[in-house]
Amino acid sequence: MKQRNCLILGSGRSGTSMTAGLLAQAGYFMGEEIWPANEGNPKGQFEDREVNQINDELIASVSAKSPPHALRRLLFGEVPVLGDLQHWVAVLRPGVSIPCPPAMSKRIAAVTAHQPFCLKDPRLSYTLPAWRPHIGDALLLCVFRGPSVTASSIVRECGSAGYMKNLAVDARWGLKVWEAMYRRILDVHYAQGGDWLFVHYDQLLDHSADAELERRLGVRIDRGFAAAELNRSRAGAAVPRRMVRLYERLCKLARYDTAAAPRSRPGPAKRG
Repeated sequence: MKQRNCLILGSGRSGTSMTAGLLAQAGYFMGEEIWPANEGNPKGQFEDREVNQINDELIASVSAKSPPHALRRLLFGEVPVLGDLQHWVAVLRPGVSIPCPPAMSKRIAAVTAHQPFCLKDPRLSYTLPAWRPHIGDALLLCVFRGPSVTASSIVRECGSAGYMKNLAVDARWGLKVWEAMYRRILDVHYAQGGDWLFVHYDQLLDHSADAELERRLGVRIDRGFAAAELNRSRAGAAVPRRMVRLYERLCKLARYDTAAAPRSRPGPAKRG
């Protein structure tokens, strides 16, 4: 089978780096300037500066650029005002459309001219429509794990990464990021078609997704890359029931049995 192109989507801190690491030795172009490993991703991030920059600029064009007024802060809490390369923790409203100017489309075309490609960036969860005209029949690989554990990991990453430390990102905001990205993926991108594969973080750790990944992509993955010691976050914040339902939709698409894996529950539920 011919090796297929691939885009890896999903909220930051959900296992997208682990997924990219499985494919890093498979002969894919992942970018010309890959970020080095860091504390949050000790085995590598597998993200390209240009891909990040393109997506960050696209999201910034529709994201808040000034602090929220007092009433909004009272109703919704503090909303981070994001700077350069920080929009992987942006929360966009469901109906927001992200324009892609011709100059940006040209930059995307230059990246995807390298084939076969495997491009990974949480921001793709918002910007996929700008990339669709350039990716052909690429597999759209959505990786996820429970909202509470993801939010905890987002908070830890924002507290340790130097370029994020100016932001007051808490677990509440982390949950908003998780919900906004996966709701956009399911309600907009998935609904618009394409060849999708949904994978739970734990399916990478227990290798139950390995064979399907290899079959769908036409490659041999690095089966030794996923390691239990990479799973360092635990559920924290209570999760509104609407997010539990969203998580259950993702699990169903991934054919992941949450009843058989209690440690992967979305987190303590609350009304909402």
